[in-house]
Formats: sequence, C-alpha cells, structure tokens
Amino acid sequence: MTINGGISFWYATDETAPAHPPRAPLTGNDTADVVIVGGGYTGLWTAYYLKTAAPDLRVTVLEQKFCGYGASGRNGGWLYNGIAGRDRYAALHGQQAAQRLQHAMNRTVTEVIDIAAKEGIDADIHRGGVLEVARTPAQLSRLKAFHTAELAFGETDRELYDATDTRARIDIAGAVGSSWTPHGARIHPLKLVKGLAAACERLGVTIHESTPVTEIAPRRALTPYGTVRAPYVLRCTEGFTAALKGQKRSWLPMNSSMIATAPLPPEVWEQIGWSGGATLGDMAHAYMYAQRTADDRIAIGGRGVPYRYGSRTDNDGRTQPATIDSLTNLLTSFFPVLTGVEITHAWSGVLGVPRDWCATVTLDARTGLGWAGGYVGSGVATSNLAARTLRDLVLGDRTELTTLPWVNHRVRRWEPEPFRWLGVQALYAAYREADRREATTHTPTTTPLARLADRISGRH
Repeated sequence: MTINGGISFWYATDETAPAHPPRAPLTGNDTADVVIVGGGYTGLWTAYYLKTAAPDLRVTVLEQKFCGYGASGRNGGWLYNGIAGRDRYAALHGQQAAQRLQHAMNRTVTEVIDIAAKEGIDADIHRGGVLEVARTPAQLSRLKAFHTAELAFGETDRELYDATDTRARIDIAGAVGSSWTPHGARIHPLKLVKGLAAACERLGVTIHESTPVTEIAPRRALTPYGTVRAPYVLRCTEGFTAALKGQKRSWLPMNSSMIATAPLPPEVWEQIGWSGGATLGDMAHAYMYAQRTADDRIAIGGRGVPYRYGSRTDNDGRTQPATIDSLTNLLTSFFPVLTGVEITHAWSGVLGVPRDWCATVTLDARTGLGWAGGYVGSGVATSNLAARTLRDLVLGDRTELTTLPWVNHRVRRWEPEPFRWLGVQALYAAYREADRREATTHTPTTTPLARLADRISGRH
C-alpha cells in the first residue's frame, strides 16, 4: 500500500521524530534585531549566517507549522548549481554578470557540503553530480544547446555523452545522450533542514514553530499570538508566500509531486547500473527529477496538477491517485525492469514561481523589508546563496554577493484569477502535448507549441 502524504517520504520514514518535540510558539509581543518569516532552508540559512557573522544579533525565526514543513522537507534532494533566471539576467546585465552568478552557484554546492560537515549534519550527502538525459531527437537538440550554454557560462568541467556513454552510467531506456556536471550532490532534505535548525539554535537563534505570520509590514511581523518588531523583517516563505496579506499574486505556488519505491535489491541495481550516485533529470518540457536514496530506493518527481485555483496549497503533502499513476508510468518508462515495483510513498509540495521565472534577493534599507526566493524548483542550493546575500545586505556590507545581478530585481505580479489558473493549466497542457508529439513524431527540433508556451509563460 502506498502511503500518500505524511508531508513527504522523508518525514514518513523519520525515525528521529519522537526525539524532537515541536518548538514553542510565540506567546506575546516581542522584539529582535532581525525577524525571519519562514523556517525552511532560506530562513534557517539566513539566521545561521547572520548569527555566525554577528553573534550579538537577536535573530528570531517564525514558522507557521514546523521547520521544513514546506519545500525544504519535501524536495527531491538535488543540491546542484542551477539557478532560475540566469539567461534573463544575462540579457539585462550582460554575460559577465550572469557568469559571476553562475560561478557563485557552483561554489555554493561546496559551501553547503562544507557547512554540513562543520556542523555535524549527516544528510546522506553524496557528491555524484547531476546527469540530465535526452530520450527523443528534440530533447537531444535541446540538450546539446543547453550543454553549449553551460560551457559559455564558464562551466568548463561539464561533460557531454552519447547514447552508449549515457547508458554506461545509468541504463535508461531510450536514452540518446546526456550532459553531466560535477556541481551537484544527492542529499536527504529533511536531515539537512533539521540539522540546520539545530545548528541555528546552538548559535542562539530563537525559533518559534506553530506561529503563522498573517502580515508583514515595515519593522514588524504580525501573528495571531503577538507582534515581533525588528529593524529588519525578512520574508523567506517561497511557495507559501501567497498566504500573506497583500502577496496573493507575488509568487505562484507551483505544485510538484514525487513517489518513492521500496528498497531495490542488488541485482536490480546491477541491471540499472546507477552506481555513481548522480541525481537524474531529463530534457522534457514537463521535466522529471530523481535520486537513488541512501537506502537504495528511487525517488522520482515531476508535475502532477501544476496549480490550485486561488494559489491554494496542498494538505500535508497528499497527491492525486492519477499523479501517482503518471509518475509510476514515467519511472517504468525509464527503467522497464521496475515494472510492478512497489511504490511505498507519494507526496506533493509547492515551489515559488515569479512571473518572469527569476529567483531574487531583495532588501529595502528604508523599510527594513527583505525577501529571497522564487527558486522555481532549484532552491536547495540557491537558498544558501540567497541567505549569504541577505546577510551581507542586512549587515550593510558591499560584497561580491551583493553586486550579483539577481539582487533587488523586481518583477510584475501574476494575473488575477481566473486568468492565473486558466493560464497555468493551458501552459502545462501545452507542454505535455509537446512532449507527446516529440516522442511520437521523432522531430529533431522543439515543437512550435512548446516554444509558444515558453514565450507566453515568460520562461524564455
């Protein structure tokens, strides 16, 4: 039987949960030097770096449920160097500025691994890089263009493989080529977020769980239990941003769903050949992402129902049966040997999508309001770079990070309903149809339908 929900597979199999009771909620008005709204990766990394740089700062984190309830505890465990919006930043600020952003992301993968080691966080980290595979002629064309673009942004250690070399790394049915970067690692996302929260508390950060923030205003965060006042209020709420007053159309909460198999026996892994520990993605328009977990399962994800009307979010990770079936079919299309495999867990989460699909870091020194996010699914590493940048902005330091092109980038809001819902549903229907056409017609170029959807969505 498949466990559906329970926040995520990572939580449902967490044997340490009973040893970590919930943190106390806010019990009245309070003050701090910095108040951070959101107890996920962005909020916790920001608190960690602020306290490390300035130990005397009073830093308070307010979390509506518990640390890692959102994307930080539900993601696919990809710690990699991708960042949303890099091409747009190149167009706005020049190739060199975008290259600096990419180089910062490359270094961020190592930064996270090093801090986890320093703080004694065992997050099942394995640095096997990221393998992105093509399975149709059109995907192969996009893969080669993607690989060339990555080289142009300075990733000279990336490698391009043909069909034979790809299947020597992972025996994927129908693979015709792939691109591999060393700037990636598999992680256990829950272990990272829990270890990070503990590290913050050791530094003296105050964390209040079960404390939903209803409104953010200059120098104060309002909750049902009291108001926390501080010179700086940082919004680190990613896909849950729409729940805040006045933020309904800021970032769209995009749904992503995952399934996990039962642990696979050694003989199956011998057939699959997934021994290098790379995380796995593809070049489909409705793309997938997967990892081989530390306990020898495959956890694989992709789009189910992409968006819920009115920017609503799911209930504790439950996903639709049709999505579970779709992801199971995707799994077995990649690995036919897994036909009939037991799917033990299924779950969903939301990620933040700005209207122009660009991740941002912002601080308004006049009001003390700041935020970071809009990672569009690449937040495991990007949140760390964002947090270090917020640290420098709050402390008033002009550094290499504060001059990166994503700092203080502004974007227009999403359309009101029902246009938002209709638009997203139509876009992802177009992407799924484009994938179907490319798979059945074997066209060597991206279908016009997908190119049109990219232009309308603002992705390109």
